[in-house]
Amino acid sequence: MSNLKFSFLYDYSEGAHDKILEALSTTNLVQQNGYGEDEYCDQARLLIKKAIDNDQVDVHFVSGGTQANYIVISSALKPYESVISASTGHIHVHETGAVEAKGHKINVIDSTDGKITPEQIDKVLIFHTDEHMVRPKMVYISNSTEIGTVYTKTELKKLHLFCQEKGLYLFMDGARLGSALMSPESDLQITDLPELTDVFYIGGTKNGALIGEAIVLCNDALKDRFRYYIKQNGALLAKGRLLGIQFKTLFSNNLYFDNAKHANQMAFKIAEAVKSLGYDFLGKPSSNQIFPILPNSVIDKLNKLYQFYTWSKVDDNRSSVRIVTSWATPESAVDSFIADLSSIKGQESI
Repeated sequence: MSNLKFSFLYDYSEGAHDKILEALSTTNLVQQNGYGEDEYCDQARLLIKKAIDNDQVDVHFVSGGTQANYIVISSALKPYESVISASTGHIHVHETGAVEAKGHKINVIDSTDGKITPEQIDKVLIFHTDEHMVRPKMVYISNSTEIGTVYTKTELKKLHLFCQEKGLYLFMDGARLGSALMSPESDLQITDLPELTDVFYIGGTKNGALIGEAIVLCNDALKDRFRYYIKQNGALLAKGRLLGIQFKTLFSNNLYFDNAKHANQMAFKIAEAVKSLGYDFLGKPSSNQIFPILPNSVIDKLNKLYQFYTWSKVDDNRSSVRIVTSWATPESAVDSFIADLSSIKGQESI
């Protein structure tokens, strides 16, 4: 029995789903072409196109989210063009300046819920008037966002229409797309995305794959020679088959969506318990990332039992914490967390 504290830090603490490991093992000695031109990548592309009900998109596989983000953004923008992002956006906060290192400014919009609106974007466009400033050309959003919220179909439609009217590309970071689509707060379907974005990606790393993201190019203007950008940025894997096999497995027998549904269910079970104990949240629990607001004394005691992030200071006595569940989180661990939190609250009340 491991003495390590159970981790609610990430949704990539575990390795990979058993079906993926089995698929990698059974195909291990089958010779294939390299650089994503193997039969497994071809089959995965067909399955993804079928899932999104669109044969006209281009699908490319890369190993991680930061890689997907800066390759998409740098390939789409001219050197003097910029990308608009929420202040919580992954490209702004957690990618070590990868987009800026490619020479593109990020125009940041303050956001309390992780989402941005056409009205906020318009203010950025109005401010940037001429060639003495960067030219905003792309809007970057995450679904689910970095604080667990999700976009509704109406919100995404408004964003997409506005971007079309203003000549902007709309790019959706889908590192946690499965969790967003399986959220009860979402009325979006994966089939909506080719019609409502110019480019998005389907996150595998945080939903049962060892590694891997599937970039889906919807706008024809973004497709030309995209593999050149992948190669130049060290993302065109010689053993691209390893990504294809994983996405083929994820998009067979509904595994991708079943994984995300389980992650959400585990988070919602914790959220219900937190609510029943009288604690509030930084934002409404909507996906597999939840942000309870707890007394600092409770957080200190929980930290001795579990791993999680203390996210932000709320006041002198309370902070928000981030609890993340995954495709592999056992319900027994969730039950133990709930029992320990209840016990600690009871001790605090004495």
